Amino acid sequence: MNTRRSFLRSTLSSLAVLSIGSLLGCSNNRIIKPSSSTSLLDEVGVLLPPDENGLMLPDGFTSRVIANSGVAPYSGSPFVWHDAPDGGATFLTSDGGWIYVSNSEIGRNLGGVSSIRFDAAGNIINAYSILDNSNLNCAGGATPWGTWLSCEEINRGFIWECDPYGQMMPVKRPALGRFYHEAITVDLESNYLYMTEDLYDGCFYRFVPDSINSNGYPNLSAGTLEVAVVDSVQFKVNWIPVPDPEASTVATRHQVDSSTEFKGGEGIVYYNGTVSFATKGDNRIWSYNTKTETLSVVYDAGVNQNPILTGVDNITLSQDGELVVSEDGGDLQIVAITNSNKLVPLVQLVGHENSEITGPAFSPDGKRLYFSSQRGAKGVSNDGVTFEVTGPFHS
Repeated sequence: MNTRRSFLRSTLSSLAVLSIGSLLGCSNNRIIKPSSSTSLLDEVGVLLPPDENGLMLPDGFTSRVIANSGVAPYSGSPFVWHDAPDGGATFLTSDGGWIYVSNSEIGRNLGGVSSIRFDAAGNIINAYSILDNSNLNCAGGATPWGTWLSCEEINRGFIWECDPYGQMMPVKRPALGRFYHEAITVDLESNYLYMTEDLYDGCFYRFVPDSINSNGYPNLSAGTLEVAVVDSVQFKVNWIPVPDPEASTVATRHQVDSSTEFKGGEGIVYYNGTVSFATKGDNRIWSYNTKTETLSVVYDAGVNQNPILTGVDNITLSQDGELVVSEDGGDLQIVAITNSNKLVPLVQLVGHENSEITGPAFSPDGKRLYFSSQRGAKGVSNDGVTFEVTGPFHS
């Protein structure tokens, strides 16, 4: 194996754990900024015994089930919730409510994305599909211009740009590369997009758009797909163009011999000049500094005797940019890594041992947390359950 591609298995294992710092042609009027709020995650108490929904929550928090696979979430619509709910995000609406979108990680062209719409009081007022007939839609990422980028985790998988409001048709974005897509995030300071790949020898990618749309956001129809090559001494990231982003004959991760392997890329988020992403194969969370273009490990379960957080998977952010990580495995928790570098369990799912926690996302005001048990208590894809937890996550 190429020395540079394999260095993660040797030299980076000695890195110390660092503290974490701090469509579709949409017009700007689609962007609705969330209310200002402050994280209270440092103040969250210990988890109490399971409630009636099988969730261990801190004192002062409550839960409800908002959707079950195969059941209509909203009585006024015949639309039924999808199987195997996975990555998700929330979007504000002009009436003060919000939308929660969720992927369906089902193959055979049966995957897609669904939306649940809430009014300003948190009542469900609609549910509908925004993407059908796709494959293994795993995670993805919300864009600052108000769309959802849904990732197909298959060989030569696409990223689909979807309208959470259900008003415009989804669009394939092949310029973002065709590979085992896991998740994606947008850095609006540079207008670059960063992506993970969920394979044992997957890579870390960047998309550099050729142009900016009239609304001031990156044009996703054309650009350069680049792959990370990490120097094993300085941990400097060099970005090398992928010759054939559509992977017509050779997989993108094999087109640049010096590209660096990451063990199963999972969730990825951008905040304040830092791209953070998880690799489940080695239970690490990485930090890429976009200014210095250097990479570091900010969490490594392997250096802890009894780690609180394992099976690192989907990631979301608190209102103050703190990482909130869901577990695929471990004890099925959602754990915050706060700005004071504390690991704080927020939720634990009980009785769903053959499932995983997916799609964590806060409501725009930060007071509700949405997520799913992908395979439910039965451990099968058509038993997925989507939850809402309400409480003092944020002021």
